[in-house]
Amino acid sequence: MIRSLCVYCGSNTGRNPIYADRAAALGSRLGHDGITLVYGGGNVGLMGIVADATLAAGGQAIGVIPQQLVDLEVAHTGLTTLEVVDTMHARKMRMFDLADAFVALPGGFGTLDEMFEMLTWRQLGLGDKPCAFLDANGFYRPLLSMIDGLVDEGFLHHAQREDLWHGDDIDAMLAWMRAYRPAQASKWLDGKRRPIAR
Repeated sequence: MIRSLCVYCGSNTGRNPIYADRAAALGSRLGHDGITLVYGGGNVGLMGIVADATLAAGGQAIGVIPQQLVDLEVAHTGLTTLEVVDTMHARKMRMFDLADAFVALPGGFGTLDEMFEMLTWRQLGLGDKPCAFLDANGFYRPLLSMIDGLVDEGFLHHAQREDLWHGDDIDAMLAWMRAYRPAQASKWLDGKRRPIAR
């Protein structure tokens, strides 16, 4: 069951209008499907668009935002719930607790940081929730090519790469999340850790 979905995305809208369109489409779909949006609590960029679209479609939106960003007046004050936390680390942990799955729309450093932390937690066995990159205009293709290179160069298990969804179809993404079973693969490709040299 996917009852709540954490969306990571840009606090800017980007240069191509398709990014805003994709954020609005995802938010609208969450609202219509009764899936609660969990996100960073901002009222700017793609963050504000996905939240507004979710609410406009009758859905619920939970924002989690550090006090520092509230002080900068970027908090969305029209959400179902706005939780204010002390730090960015606390924000990530709270969003993890609230969400059944994670998706990244286009964004910058923050979006990538948050998604890759979730992928790392899953790789280490600290979580088992599905993660996806919802693409628009091929935005994430270069990144996924680099991730494929991590497999080729022996830094990532192929099963963990296959455990990450990438595409531009919201229906396909949600269907994949609902059927998700986490990969069973060791972080260490030879199955064991090597002793630390002294």
